Amino acid sequence: MNKMILIKGAVLGMIAVLGGAFGAHALKEVLSPEHLASFQTGVRYQMIHAVVLLFLFLLLNQFESKQFKIATNLIFWGVILFSGSIYILTLKNIIGIEALKFAGPITPIGGVLIISGWLSIVLGGLKLKG
Repeated sequence: MNKMILIKGAVLGMIAVLGGAFGAHALKEVLSPEHLASFQTGVRYQMIHAVVLLFLFLLLNQFESKQFKIATNLIFWGVILFSGSIYILTLKNIIGIEALKFAGPITPIGGVLIISGWLSIVLGGLKLKG
């Protein structure tokens, strides 16, 4: 259902704003500049792709496209894995759970899903008439 795409995009956007504020205020004092930059990369990618999901919601209301639907899932789960693993990796020392280092290999998997989502948008666009 297209409504869920709108909701997923809005939730990712809301969490990105909260994460950005958290990073700018609370984490600024406890993370190294490199870790803070990584955290902000996760926030930035999450916000950009929240907007992409909202755009796909609008596209799917205009065009019935299997590729656009696939793109929404790839991008959503890609952001969860990409940004989520970055958050875990940058916060693992603060949380005090060294076992969270497992998240390292998850980041590129999320990136591949996001790239695949963009490819699905390209393929969907190529199939549009006009």
